[in-house]
Amino acid sequence: MTPGPQPVITTRRLTLRPHRLSDADAIAQSLSDFAVTRMLARVPAPYDRQDALDWLVPATSGDLPDWQLAITAGDDAHIGTVAIELRHGRWHLGYWLNRYYWRRGYMSEAVVAVLERFSRRMPEMPVHSGVFADNPASLRLQEKLGFRMTGCSEIYSFARNTMVTHVETVLKPGALQAAKTA
Repeated sequence: MTPGPQPVITTRRLTLRPHRLSDADAIAQSLSDFAVTRMLARVPAPYDRQDALDWLVPATSGDLPDWQLAITAGDDAHIGTVAIELRHGRWHLGYWLNRYYWRRGYMSEAVVAVLERFSRRMPEMPVHSGVFADNPASLRLQEKLGFRMTGCSEIYSFARNTMVTHVETVLKPGALQAAKTA
């Protein structure tokens, strides 16, 4: 069972839409910033336009059950990503935002909107996620939304080129706390 095609979701300040190949330059610019990539497990550093295209081709193919949504501001400028991916039989939430848009509430707004839509399509499905232990802002976001810690592990970070402590989380069906983000 899958959540169906990637939606377009509009919030008060953002539009979340399927990615396009034309997003490659904006993605490369955002992910060439080590302040962003150091918090992501599967993104290499340095990161360039070809890396973005290598990711975008399968992400835009329509062949995957995943949602890979571009976070865009009013001018359709790509400023980040919220993804819900099927990995090892479980749905996983991942996200990142261009550093120049941090601390404005955009990520909370985007993640709530995607999780609300996903939960309407897959109401009985838990969503797994996690953060590196040295990323307290992301852990606060998840806890605020209703995610609960389930454990700790070490995972490899391509950007850091080392193993990093990872806090694992899960959002159980019906536990999304969207009202707290307003």
